[in-house]
Amino acid sequence: MLNHMGPSGWWPAEDKRDIIVGAILVQNTAWQNADVGLNNLKHRTGLNPEAVLSLSQTELIDLIRASGFYRNKAKAIHNVFQWFDDHDWDYAGIAAKTTQAELRQQLLALPGVGQETADVYLVYLFDLPTFIADSYTRRLFTHLGYQHTDSYQHLKQQITLPSNFTAEMAQDFHGQLDEFGKHYLQREDTFADSFLARALLKKQQT
Repeated sequence: MLNHMGPSGWWPAEDKRDIIVGAILVQNTAWQNADVGLNNLKHRTGLNPEAVLSLSQTELIDLIRASGFYRNKAKAIHNVFQWFDDHDWDYAGIAAKTTQAELRQQLLALPGVGQETADVYLVYLFDLPTFIADSYTRRLFTHLGYQHTDSYQHLKQQITLPSNFTAEMAQDFHGQLDEFGKHYLQREDTFADSFLARALLKKQQT
C-alpha cells in the first residue's frame, strides 16, 4: 500500500483536540457529516477546553447535529473533554503513568468511547502503537482470508503487531487501510481490481 499510494499523512488535524472530537463525531456516519459538526464546534469554541465545557448540552447538540446520534455524541464530547481536563491535557504524562492496556480500559470506561475510538486515541493522542480494526480493515482482512472478521474485537485479537512497530507506523498503517478502503471497499466492492488482489493472486500462484 505504501508503494502504491504513498504516505497517508493521517490523521489530518491541526491539533489533537480535533482528533478527540472527530473520532467521536465520525461514529456511525460519513466523515463529511462529522466534519460539519467539527467545524461548527471549532468556529464557536476554537476547541478551547473551557469554552467547550461551558456549552450546555442543547448548545453542543445544535453545533454537532449534522453528525447524527447527536445527543449521545454531545455527552461523549463533554465527558471526554472533562476527563482530559482533569488530567491537565498532558498526553505524555497520562501515557507515562500507566500501561497501554490499562490506559485503554480507562478510555473505554468513558461514556461514548468504544473500542475503535479508544484505539484511535491510543495511536494519535498518546503515540502508542496498536491495531485499529475499523470497518474498512475488517472488509480487507476478510478478502485476505481471515476468519471471524464480523466484529472489531474478533479481528483485533487475531493481530499481533511486530515488536518494532512504532506509533508513526501505526498511524500511517491506519491511514493506508482507510484510503485503500475508500478506493476498493465501498458498497460496490472492487477489491478484485486492486493491486493487493493482484499481489495476492501472484503469491498464490508461486
